[in-house]
Amino acid sequence: MEMRAVYAECLAEMMEKDKHVCVLDADLAKASGTLNLYKRFPEQMFDCGVAEQNMASIAAGLASYGFKPWIESFTPFATRRICDQVAISIAYAKSNVKIVGTDPGISAELNGGTHMSMEDIGVLRSIPGMVIYEPVDEVQLRAAMPVLAAYEGPVYVRLFRKELPKVFGEGYKFDLFKADTLKEGKDLSIFVSGMLTADVVEAGKLLAAEGIDAEIINVHTIKPIDRETVIASARKTGTVLTVENHNVIGGLQSAVLEALAAEKIPVTAVGVEDRFGEVGKLPYLREAMGLTVENIVAHARKAVSLK
Repeated sequence: MEMRAVYAECLAEMMEKDKHVCVLDADLAKASGTLNLYKRFPEQMFDCGVAEQNMASIAAGLASYGFKPWIESFTPFATRRICDQVAISIAYAKSNVKIVGTDPGISAELNGGTHMSMEDIGVLRSIPGMVIYEPVDEVQLRAAMPVLAAYEGPVYVRLFRKELPKVFGEGYKFDLFKADTLKEGKDLSIFVSGMLTADVVEAGKLLAAEGIDAEIINVHTIKPIDRETVIASARKTGTVLTVENHNVIGGLQSAVLEALAAEKIPVTAVGVEDRFGEVGKLPYLREAMGLTVENIVAHARKAVSLK
């Protein structure tokens, strides 16, 4: 299933059980996958138009009256555009609002640089009290949705809209604040988030064929990062590679570096090198931004050489 279809299906289950759960969108319900929910739950769905700042403020007001709002828009409009409303009306007020940004990083594809947010994690990670979660596949997202809903406070969900390769099996158990070790290893630690997780798994197989035993850890919650797992893995292997569909400044690499600041362990990164996006399809954008399996393997070799 597409990730947005799983997201909408989970929302429908919540809305059916709890009339306080509501969804606000910025004239993007079709893009977000929630358009059909207007027919099923007309009193729990609100189209705020192309007015994301107003949407965030309305959600904060609804939360103050006991409602459980989810707001959704394309990633740059769910973060950069509403940053002050998130900081003051939602985070400062400790409002129970879930923020969903769709098409993160290069997944914005043909919408181009204006819609291609490479810095959304960095923008919201600096706001006190924010939880930032990025799903890996439909299995994890389905397990995560009720956990996110039960969490009392603001959460930002960085949602890839279309299909992603399955990484987890159906027996997967989700812990919002615990990173998932996908493969244990001894030569280096690879920390990865979001859509690139399956690529890192593939890279791990290629590295194994070269005799490099990589430990692969999916960091699905970037704030607060699972410091215990990050530090323990880095100490074990002695070198680190981070992989993310985000600017190397402010996102996963920054969070890992902060966790390891006192450890004197080398950290290298695969990510967007402090630039804006551009128009293109995913294969082209992966090459342009260096987000390929081949580049992950090359940087893993470099990481091992730094030990």
